[in-house]
Amino acid sequence: MKLAIVTDSTAFLPERIQNHPDLFVIPIPIILDGKIYNEGIDIKADEYYGLLKNSKDFPTTSQPAVGEVLSLYENLKSKGYDTVLSIHLSSGISGFVNTLFAMKDDIEDMAIYPYDSKITSMPMGHMVEAALDLNDAGRSLEEILAHVDRIRDNTYAYLIVDDLNNLVRGGRLTNGAALIGGLLKIKPILTFSDGKIVLFEKIRSSKKAFARAEMIIGKRNDEIRPPVKLYVIHANNLEVAKEEKAKLQKQYPEADIEIGHFGPVIGSHLGEKAIGIAISAQ
Repeated sequence: MKLAIVTDSTAFLPERIQNHPDLFVIPIPIILDGKIYNEGIDIKADEYYGLLKNSKDFPTTSQPAVGEVLSLYENLKSKGYDTVLSIHLSSGISGFVNTLFAMKDDIEDMAIYPYDSKITSMPMGHMVEAALDLNDAGRSLEEILAHVDRIRDNTYAYLIVDDLNNLVRGGRLTNGAALIGGLLKIKPILTFSDGKIVLFEKIRSSKKAFARAEMIIGKRNDEIRPPVKLYVIHANNLEVAKEEKAKLQKQYPEADIEIGHFGPVIGSHLGEKAIGIAISAQ
């Protein structure tokens, strides 16, 4: 078996694997003021939020063109790959992985395994990293999938956003939850439930929301068989992310905690200044 690992640009990939020869990244398009940007190619996270502040229209995202994806798979086949594990952002955020399931048999003599991470960003990047490491170690596809399943089944993320409007307008959160947030001036904690972003709890202030999320992460830490990884993920809010990492490190001194950012696609949905706190099995 010659295995390629494919993912999409919403994955936050550790630097050590970004140039791995068996890793291939499909960019997700963003449309802003009528212009199409391919995440990670035409636009980076730091410059995106500047454009977002000055944009006239609400940003939208799109699935990659099917023809481009098929072309990538054909190119991998020409390089000698006979198997592809394609790990992508949650089907609760985008229909892209479902599109891959529909087209996975279109490439002859190649086994394509679309994989719904049910998450995105740093936890998804961790799944990609683990798959590459196990493949390098000579593990079978079944062993790789079993390990990635374990990570997915033991990944929890909690989101604290500045403004629910982006999620509502983008169709990623129910209008009812946003209405409650507007009326009561709450600072909601959101989470992923079966891959969808849902309201987890209503909290009265940012300070209390962060404290509550930190406590929930601690409970998850007790549930997951160690070792675990903790993540603080931000949408153009690095200073707050650093402060949050310091608080988590003080509460959980043995934890491996990393900071990363939400790229333009996820940042479009969560809005600027959003903070995510996540925990995954190693």
